[in-house]
Amino acid sequence: RRQSHIRSPSLFLFYQNLTGIIPFRYIRRISGKTARECYNGSAMELTFVNRTSQKQEQQERDIRRIARAAETRLQLPEDLEVSVLFVRSRTIHQINRDYRGIDRPTDVITFAARDEMDKDALPEEQKELGDIFINIDYARRQAREYGHSYEREVGFLFTHGLLHTLGYDHMQEKDARVMFALQDEILDPILPRQ
Repeated sequence: RRQSHIRSPSLFLFYQNLTGIIPFRYIRRISGKTARECYNGSAMELTFVNRTSQKQEQQERDIRRIARAAETRLQLPEDLEVSVLFVRSRTIHQINRDYRGIDRPTDVITFAARDEMDKDALPEEQKELGDIFINIDYARRQAREYGHSYEREVGFLFTHGLLHTLGYDHMQEKDARVMFALQDEILDPILPRQ
């Protein structure tokens, strides 16, 4: 059901804007209407970029709550940074094709900042976890298919992507059980299944 993430520093921090692909670390120079850094009462810094014409304020609030829950549950170090980008199918299709070699859109793509990051021992100097691209078109469709809210689906996609940036994976059955259990444990109290 869910698509994978990308773990490669050479693929990390790329973002498509009107002028083409640019390293994402420069996105913070873009107008506050496009990128918004959020200090949300937790240690994690979230930067939101909405490249759609649809407002995502409720989803941003939900994501802040999920980030706080993840920090508590996983006992994460302070000052971690994650960028969340809301995009449409066309944009994520291009990213999926160019960086994963899969010529179709997907629901979420995560660019993790480090290869082979040990989820149990994040290095002190590693503050930037990565970028999470969420396809709002797929989120709406999947919410209908799974019989829950759009907010829950976006929250699920964020939680899934965040765990990937922290080194969790679902390629092996044992790892998948751990990752999916954490997703539910973090997400369900905030955005319950309906």
